[in-house]
Amino acid sequence: MKKRFKAVSFIIVAMMFLSLLVACKDNSSSGGGSGGKSSKVSVGIVLPTKDEPRWVQDEQRFKDALADSEYTTEILFSQGSSAKEKENVETLLNKGIEVLIISPHDGEAAGAAVEAAKKDGVTVIAYDRLITNTDAVDYYVTFDSVAVGAAQAQYLVDQAEGTNVPLYLYAGAASDNNAFLFFEGAWSVLQPKIADGTFKIANSSEAEGLKDKAELSRDEMSKILGQVTTNWDPNEAKNKAQTHLTAAGADLKGNVAILAPNDGTSRAIADVFATDGDITSYVISGQDAEKASIQYIIDGKQSMTVFKDVRTLVKDAMGMAIDILDGKTPETTGTYDNGSIEVKAKQTDVIVVNQENVKKELIDSGYYEASEFTGL
Repeated sequence: MKKRFKAVSFIIVAMMFLSLLVACKDNSSSGGGSGGKSSKVSVGIVLPTKDEPRWVQDEQRFKDALADSEYTTEILFSQGSSAKEKENVETLLNKGIEVLIISPHDGEAAGAAVEAAKKDGVTVIAYDRLITNTDAVDYYVTFDSVAVGAAQAQYLVDQAEGTNVPLYLYAGAASDNNAFLFFEGAWSVLQPKIADGTFKIANSSEAEGLKDKAELSRDEMSKILGQVTTNWDPNEAKNKAQTHLTAAGADLKGNVAILAPNDGTSRAIADVFATDGDITSYVISGQDAEKASIQYIIDGKQSMTVFKDVRTLVKDAMGMAIDILDGKTPETTGTYDNGSIEVKAKQTDVIVVNQENVKKELIDSGYYEASEFTGL
């Protein structure tokens, strides 16, 4: 009886010892340090919203990018809320991520979230949108946002005929650093053509007051954006366009040029201008090559879009994350001043798409299928 009791006791003690070993192993792999490939989730990704097609496409491409890798990822959406964004980062930190890829809803508000990640030893990659006024950002993967704005503006310039062409300005959200970069690029191209009388600003007294100034400060741009921001919201863009056209006199109609910041707002603004009987024609910009806007371009309802091949951007971001997980130093091509530090960055080129090259750039390249459009 005593021998049996001793044997049972030995088994119980052995099981307890094994349990402790397993618990220690679990604890060592759940933190945000250099546990490497043992982490439950290797790469955490936070995207701003599921309400824009662009970010839904990114979600799938991020999943595909790690499909053949030993590393794992989890993707969460912030739905336009900085509080939700911070909560998402905390959720991912609790799952032991080693790399955080984040496209912030609000570049400055995201600082608190990434500072928590940095404190946990997690490498932070800002994706597409820069996180500002914090030193807790390690890398930035982006398209050349200044070049995007310049490309949009150059298209308007190239299509302009005569003088005093009414120019309607619209911009992204003032909470998004990219909106300033887009506008900076656009202004660098438009301002000389405003100053020489090619364009006449139709909907911003702040821009009109600065029309002779080639380079604008951040505060000056903020004042213009305060009048023409769409907040990346098509409904807000539609309402602003209706307000501006209602207030515009006959001299600000006819053949017009419209700087629209992205495809969603471009379609909304174009729909408003198309229904105004005093608008003879319009040339309007866009960006992101959203499927709906490609159909608009084919149909002649949107003039152009700046194609940012998200496949390349995702590949760059995930390649950078894998380099970090493998203990390598990621390749970068420049830096961006985020107001606190110079953030190392990798930039991806952009392509202007219109009716003439839409098939070549978006169908022949495999980005979209021809069957997804009519009248191609």
